Order: sequence, then structure tokens, then C-alpha cells
Amino acid sequence: IWTGLHVYVFQRAHSVPLVARHVPAWVLIAVAAALWGSFLGGHLLPGPRWLALTLERVGAWWVGVLFLAFVSLLAADLITGFGFLLKPHVPAIRGWAFAAAGALTVIALVQGLRAPVVRDYDVIVPGLPARADGMRIVVLSDLHLDGMLGDAWAADRVKQANDLKGDVIVLVGDVADSRMDDASAKRAAEALRGLYAPLGVYAVFGNHETYAGVDWSAKFFQDAGLALLRDQWTELRPGLILAGVRDSGDVAKALAGRPAGAPVILLAHRPAHARAAAKEGAALTISGHTHGGQIWPFGYYVAAMNEGKLAGPYDVDGKPLIICRGTGTWGPRMRLWFPGEILRITLHEARP
Repeated sequence: IWTGLHVYVFQRAHSVPLVARHVPAWVLIAVAAALWGSFLGGHLLPGPRWLALTLERVGAWWVGVLFLAFVSLLAADLITGFGFLLKPHVPAIRGWAFAAAGALTVIALVQGLRAPVVRDYDVIVPGLPARADGMRIVVLSDLHLDGMLGDAWAADRVKQANDLKGDVIVLVGDVADSRMDDASAKRAAEALRGLYAPLGVYAVFGNHETYAGVDWSAKFFQDAGLALLRDQWTELRPGLILAGVRDSGDVAKALAGRPAGAPVILLAHRPAHARAAAKEGAALTISGHTHGGQIWPFGYYVAAMNEGKLAGPYDVDGKPLIICRGTGTWGPRMRLWFPGEILRITLHEARP
């Protein structure tokens, strides 16, 4: 797929007269080969960390740019029947497609570099203890702290979360990243230790913690001062349970042995756990993982892979599910149309 995208985009670039007149074919091939190798090289090539990180950053940005170029050119090809219709205008239409890709890239960069917005939700929880009425849960997801976002960005997110004055802070997976080295992991852990809420700071594993290794990730969470919930529950307040399920974990196991009648707030990185959570009687499931698609129109594919769920509130078998579209980004620091977010969920007692 990676190779095919490069062939498609650069072949189309060579068909634009302005490019063909001023850029020799061999230069296009060399540029395509260098960009093709940047993302893979950052992950696979041995050598100093600074070189790998530089290649990784170039490759990450290029993933976003290439995707938007592909989408724009595909739209042009659909309009022109892949060059068989409107033949005299095909080169110009492809040129405008590249211009559109450039404009979309700028918009995505601006939105990706913005601070996450705060999104508020109010949830009625049947059986919520009276003293927990109005309790605030601050939610961060998909931080992907891998050294590419930067130490200042991590520190700013900690301050932003603390400023929301939540009673509890939760991180619903992909806090770490499979590409972290020891130095960036240490700095990220130091930043996360600054998170504070009166009832604690809790987290669950996402798929990237699994990729990095569960033992390594568990130590990282410990160093960061995060209380890790691995298919288990804790009593936040008398009569209110907070549970967490691993990325590939068992919801029934996570909720086993809980006090009868106590409402459960379940943290599950993947929204796919929500159906099992509803079956087990969880009052609310909080998830991440989807990034809200991150770069439109990729969200349509992501939604299809998650039972049509992408971001925001949903009803799953009569129980609420709230999906955070991600506080950080994976790969390119780009988001198209929707910024990153931190959630503030306020729990309310059910009243007659």
C-alpha cells in the first residue's frame, strides 16, 4: 500500500505540465524514493537515535501529506474517469488537485498544532450515590507521547487537565507509544507525574502499550504515577466503582466481584468493549482509540472498523458510551476538521 501510494501520486505529478516542464523524471523518482524510505527508515535503520527520530518526523509528516494528495488526486480521477473523460482538461484538473492537497495540508497542520479543546458531557447515572452527584471525570486519550510531540506539549496538557479541577483524571489508553526510547519515556513520565485529582489518576492500556510490551508499559505507568487498571476495579467512593479493561482484555473479569448495586464507570480503550460492558451492567463506558479519524476522510474507514462509532456520545444496548477523539495525534501532527480534545464528564444522580 505504501509503495502503491507513492507510485500513484508521483506518476500523477509527472503528468501535470508545470511539473513535467521544470522537474526531470529522475528527480521525481529520487524524491519519491527518499520519502518512501523516511518513515520505514526511522523505524528499521540502526544508528544514532537523533537520525532515527529525524527520519521518523519527516516520515510522519509525509504520511499525512501523501494521504491528502492521494485523496485529492483520486477525486480528480473520479471526475475525469481516470483520464478517459475530459481529456483536454485532465492535466489542469490534476494540477488543481495538488493545489487542493496543499491547502488541506495547511489546514490540517494548523488544527493538529492547536491545543486540544475541552468538551463537556453530562451523564445521568442510575444508582449514583448522593455524595457523588456532580462528580467530574477529566478524560485524556491517545496522547502518544513518543518524543515527537515534545516535552513542552506534554507539560501543557498536564496543566490543561489539572486546570479543569476534575475529581478524578483518567487516561484511556495509548498514553505511551511503541516507538519511545528510554530518554523520552523518562521525560514523559516526569511530566505525567504532575497530573493531580483528589480521587486519583487512573489509566488503562491501549494497543500501543501492548505493542511496546506490557511489562515495559506497566513500569512506565508506575513511573508516571498512574494507577493502572488491568481487568480490575476500584471503589472511587462508597457505592461508585471505576473499572478498567486491557486493550484485549475481558470485561466480565474486570467487573467480577464488584459490590452489588454499585454503578460502574468502565474505562476501555477500544469502543468495541462497550457492548460487553452494557451486558455486564456498566453505567457508562469511556473509550478512545479512534482519534475521530484524525485526518478526513480517513474517519469513514475508522468508523466502519468500530461499528459505526467515531467520536462523542452513543447509546449501546441502552447504556451510554462516550468516545474521546484523542488528545494527541499518531504520526503526523495533523488533524483535518476536528481538533484534539480533553473531556470533562459530569455525573448526575437520577431523579424522579
